[in-house]
Amino acid sequence: MQSIKDSLIVQELDGVVGPGATVLSMSPVALRAPERPVQLEVRVSAPATGTRLPVIVFSHGNGWNLDGYGPLTMFWASRGFVVVQPTHLDSRRNAYGFDDPVFPSIWMQRYRDLDHIINQLDAIEAAVPGVIGRVDRERIAVAGHSWGAQTAGMLLGARIENADGSIGGDFTDSRVKAGMLLAATGIGGEELHPFAKATFPFMNPSFGTLGTPTLVVAGDHDQSAMSSRGPDWFTDAYTFAPGATDLLTLVGAEHSLGGIPGWEAAETTDEDPERVAVVQRLTTAYLRSALTAGDRTWVSARQVLCDNVNVVGRIDSK
Repeated sequence: MQSIKDSLIVQELDGVVGPGATVLSMSPVALRAPERPVQLEVRVSAPATGTRLPVIVFSHGNGWNLDGYGPLTMFWASRGFVVVQPTHLDSRRNAYGFDDPVFPSIWMQRYRDLDHIINQLDAIEAAVPGVIGRVDRERIAVAGHSWGAQTAGMLLGARIENADGSIGGDFTDSRVKAGMLLAATGIGGEELHPFAKATFPFMNPSFGTLGTPTLVVAGDHDQSAMSSRGPDWFTDAYTFAPGATDLLTLVGAEHSLGGIPGWEAAETTDEDPERVAVVQRLTTAYLRSALTAGDRTWVSARQVLCDNVNVVGRIDSK
């Protein structure tokens, strides 16, 4: 396992994305969500300096909460983003199991959580000392991991294919200018296992209407228990979404992509600090360029990976 300090590719990517700033982070910040059985709470993280800061709304994977994914969210904040993380209803903190009457509607509540956040950016800004007057509402991105990627994808234009073959509602949010789907589950069909079909109605996505510029990140060793498909299942969003401009495939990565949920998380089966460091920097570069006209950070970062071919992964672009 390559350490970060000895990794040449990480050093080169640091030259592209630059040094980090001190981060301010505050939680819990309570938001209005009257339809929820429990209060909607978020964590807000931002660099201590800078103005006109773009926003990343991040949706966690199943069972997590606003305290997770620090390796990604704190890095993004240190590189100039305001990052807002909700605790969704499926968090282990809320204890809504698969057999709870609330569970079948959680996937829609997850979408509403992100919508509440974007609707209440004024309240979020006012609640966090040091952030007032520094948020750029014209540059908003959504990102998510696993179930969170499905949630974020709804705002980017992905829809659900119903059992009769019809396509479900459109939840595209025009305020969202870019997206990031990390380990996003692919299309359903006959390969989807019976438990997934019965428990997760959203696991039959249609990506044909996802038109917002989006980076898809997948691990080439990510074998899901939800589908008989191999790791290529997690590249479907790139294959079928017209807005998915780029695919980052990480060599040897499993579902946690090296450990993005947390440095010592039990779910991390492929712990690799170098892999996480590369994800941190490449995702930062993509969102900078996607949210800022004329920015060339992604072009430079992509070239670094190309020059270090087969070291940690590869990038495909449309």
